[in-house]
Amino acid sequence: MFDVARLAGVSHQTVSRVLNDHPNVRAATRSRVRSAVDELGYRPNRAARTLVTGRDRVIGIVAPQSTLFGPVSLLAAFEEQAVAAGFGVSVVRVRDLDGPSVGAAVGRLLDAQVSGIVVIAPVVGVAEALDAMPGDVPLVTVDGDPARPCPLATVDQLEGGRLATEHLLEAGHPTVWHVAGPEHWFDAAGRAEGWRAALRAAGADVPPVVPADWSPDAGYRAGQFLGRMPEVTAVFTANDALATGLLHALHDLGRRVPEEISLVGFDDIPTSAHLVPPLTTVRPDFEAVACEALDLLVRDVGDGAGEGRAVPTEGPGAHRRVSPVLVPRDSVAPRPAR
Repeated sequence: MFDVARLAGVSHQTVSRVLNDHPNVRAATRSRVRSAVDELGYRPNRAARTLVTGRDRVIGIVAPQSTLFGPVSLLAAFEEQAVAAGFGVSVVRVRDLDGPSVGAAVGRLLDAQVSGIVVIAPVVGVAEALDAMPGDVPLVTVDGDPARPCPLATVDQLEGGRLATEHLLEAGHPTVWHVAGPEHWFDAAGRAEGWRAALRAAGADVPPVVPADWSPDAGYRAGQFLGRMPEVTAVFTANDALATGLLHALHDLGRRVPEEISLVGFDDIPTSAHLVPPLTTVRPDFEAVACEALDLLVRDVGDGAGEGRAVPTEGPGAHRRVSPVLVPRDSVAPRPAR
């Protein structure tokens, strides 16, 4: 604003009045200020204006309109953490995880002058919208693209895939087959990368990936395929819903788990412990991811008088990865004798 004022030959108060369409500014002065604004490419800092006026202490969240366990759990955890830190939360859900839909959702939050924005961005198509984000509003992605410089908080998907695969290899299985989630999801890609890296580190063969979506039906179809292959003794599925469908298919084929085929899932959904057999799985810490995302987004929350502010805390490339843990149950056993 001071740069605009200097170029236009006016005070910064006059620039402020022009930007806020105050009527008591001469037409010639208004024209000079607008020309200076255009020449310098100046845009009012929404976040700073919100913080100065104290009109809003709300964090905007863009989330997929989904019933999948991971996105739903992340959204619930972040809402809880933000409210506990003294912030309001405004959630915009999008049906389609693509650039235009996410861009429109971000625009709605910007119009509401939120203090910062969290985008639960688990798929490749969101990148276009993030490229167009203004630089004056703090932004953090959750489960987004690990290759992008945008601040990111995420489960360490690669570590999770590695934990699941190593657990099966340590049980004596010569290799591990993988039923993968959708390839355009960063979560699925990271888990598959961890699976592949663990097999290579152990000198084991890397079987072809069995492609799927996140549903039990896809798991059932994968189980019908893998269950007919006598060389398959160990399977890692990209989530617990896939493992549930796979268990059903193996049961229908008369293949016993874990006596003939060992199985590990991912997510530790509430029903996993009550399957037959109880499912060994990888548990992400969604609450910890939410804490990291909030920490990236805000600083000095609260000053003892109920006030707080949201400002960037780290550089544009700050990434926080939260390691998951393996939850051993009864679906893994030593490699069966031929």
